Amino acid sequence: MSAPEPTAAATARRAQIIAATIETIAALGYRRTTFARIAERGGLSSTRLISYHFAGKDELVKAVVADVYASIDRFLLARADVEPASRPINQPPGAPPSPPTGTAADQLRAYLTGVVAFVDAHRTRMRALQSIFAALHDEEGHDAAYDADTDRGVLGHIQDILRRGQAGGEFRSFDTFVMAATIQRSLDRLPFLLRTKPELDLPAYARELVTLFGLATRA
Repeated sequence: MSAPEPTAAATARRAQIIAATIETIAALGYRRTTFARIAERGGLSSTRLISYHFAGKDELVKAVVADVYASIDRFLLARADVEPASRPINQPPGAPPSPPTGTAADQLRAYLTGVVAFVDAHRTRMRALQSIFAALHDEEGHDAAYDADTDRGVLGHIQDILRRGQAGGEFRSFDTFVMAATIQRSLDRLPFLLRTKPELDLPAYARELVTLFGLATRA
């Protein structure tokens, strides 16, 4: 028997807790974030409200990571209104399919500029995400919220674009995994750069990435 669908009130409460968790981790760091501090920041009367919806910190952090990535997908999908080649990494539930639009070079440009734009518009969410990654990256035996499957999914999305460009003669021959990893790491490190250089011109940063990887991939 399948579990009952959560009520609208339960869904709203979970969203409130996740939002408060993101703000708390962004402000205090992952290791200093506790249910008590989340409850205080989220205006919750008791930590029991958090425990009712999440079995522990690991489960809550997994929900945070999933929520941030889902918001990135929604952001990239919405950008198709102004950037037709923009596609989400994973199709958001209930959204119509988004088939490839434009050239592979267009799609690569849209991905680079879209992710940078998301980071620019959602600095708190990205700061929280990076704090989680940094804290859990090397912990032995820890059921980390961000695992190899997530990374493979992101790199696979970029590799699909690169392979399409190679098949169509737009891109030269190269190892798509190495290129995809290099592209993604230039984006992953952006929240860290913003800590030491908060005035960084992100639109200019995106343009430089587009030029750099355009030169690196073109036939």
